[in-house]
Amino acid sequence: MRQWHRGMTRWLAIAAVAVAAASSGPWLGAQSGSFFNQRDDRYRVLGLKRAREVYEAARAEYERTQRLAADGQVAQRDLERARSSFADAEVNYHQSLLAVLFEQQFVSVVSASKSRAADGSKRVRLKLATTSGTSAELRALIGLDDALFRSLQPDVVTNVYVSLANEAGAIVGQPYEAKLDELRFGAPREVDFTLLVDLDAVTVNLIYGNGSSRTLKIYLQKDGGANRVAVVSQQFSQEAELGATASFDLTLEPFSQSADTYALEVAGLPAQIGRTFRDPASTARLSQLRFTESVATRRAALEVSLPDRPTDEVKMDTPIPFFVVVAPRAVAEREAFSAPRAWREEGLASLGVGFVRLELVPRGRGRLLVRAPLLFHSVDPGEAVTARLEVVNEGTRRLDSVEVKLDAPPGWERVAEPALLPALGVGEERPVEIRVRPAPGTASGRYEVRVRTSALSDNQPVTGEDKTLTVEIRPEGNTLATVLLLILLVGVVGGIVVLGIRLSRR
Repeated sequence: MRQWHRGMTRWLAIAAVAVAAASSGPWLGAQSGSFFNQRDDRYRVLGLKRAREVYEAARAEYERTQRLAADGQVAQRDLERARSSFADAEVNYHQSLLAVLFEQQFVSVVSASKSRAADGSKRVRLKLATTSGTSAELRALIGLDDALFRSLQPDVVTNVYVSLANEAGAIVGQPYEAKLDELRFGAPREVDFTLLVDLDAVTVNLIYGNGSSRTLKIYLQKDGGANRVAVVSQQFSQEAELGATASFDLTLEPFSQSADTYALEVAGLPAQIGRTFRDPASTARLSQLRFTESVATRRAALEVSLPDRPTDEVKMDTPIPFFVVVAPRAVAEREAFSAPRAWREEGLASLGVGFVRLELVPRGRGRLLVRAPLLFHSVDPGEAVTARLEVVNEGTRRLDSVEVKLDAPPGWERVAEPALLPALGVGEERPVEIRVRPAPGTASGRYEVRVRTSALSDNQPVTGEDKTLTVEIRPEGNTLATVLLLILLVGVVGGIVVLGIRLSRR
């Protein structure tokens, strides 16, 4: 152990001298007498071989000078010169050795696969490897086989940090940063991440060794081990009124290596509810689809149409669970998912098909309708108008607090009887009588009275169509003048008749 500590201390000292030598460039090699070639910086392995040869020669010369100095055959200054040349050659040799080792350190991504976990989360598995297995090559090239080289472990990359990011550089993997203490040549390591954002391509950030870094944008391969299509819907639960249509968005992502044709099926939905798959872009109807290498993810929409009235299987306010199934065509033909059957998640999972559980809640809504057989009335001044209306609920839910309001000209008397109906059942009809009396002194002409209706349906406001009642006030005439005019007219006619008779007799 002590010998190992002394070796490491010596190695740290040599490394410090090597750093200083690196800053001095080729000047140091020229001063020490070592043969320096400008291309050694480009061909580092050959430069290392040259530096080792110079080092071996300087060491042999220093040892020979030591023996001669011990016998008194050379001067002390010659011994110092030989020692200085040996020290310079040793520094140059280790500097070249460090440059080769650090240059050879390299971490690559062997594979990157994306999979879907049982809980629906997306996982990414990276396989990392190092190509720094040059120790055998270096030994064969320059005959290098010493304890110093083995202690450096050139085939081991230490402190490998890995993270996943999106195009904007934000971390999208959990853990945010994974660490491998070491990565050996010939022994790849795997790192698992949970994707925080569903992506088909990620940026892999690598930092390793003495601070080397790499940034790779990688398209994720789909893990075909599951051999199914993952189905995801953001709108997994919806409410829809009876007689209306609801649309569920679907994202389909294959995790399969086969090129099967997949059928789109709905399982567990009552037969009274219509269902149609469509392409969101072209609105074309879909029944099956196929995935290609260029299309990793497909989108579709499921439209479900509710009946106009509740049934035994379609009840208001009662959730209807069902499944969207994406299965190979052979499996779909064999299982007949659309047939009436109580499907469960365990049964679908055992078939090895992709599916998602959805939920539809039928809701009713009242619809307020006002029927008026006569909307035009002609009256004399001061005479009241009486009209009869029918208030009808043509919706699918009870109406509450049905209110009838009248908008009439200022000063007019207006009454709706009843003005408020506590409730109005589905299809129920209730009469409402309206009485309107014009204000005294109202000029003759036509006037409008607006009838407005409102109610509540499941605590939601419902407004009926407004009706307009037209009231015509006839002009007021002079009765005495009219009677005298009639008497005069009768007299004139009678005189003409008598005159005609007398003339005829003559």
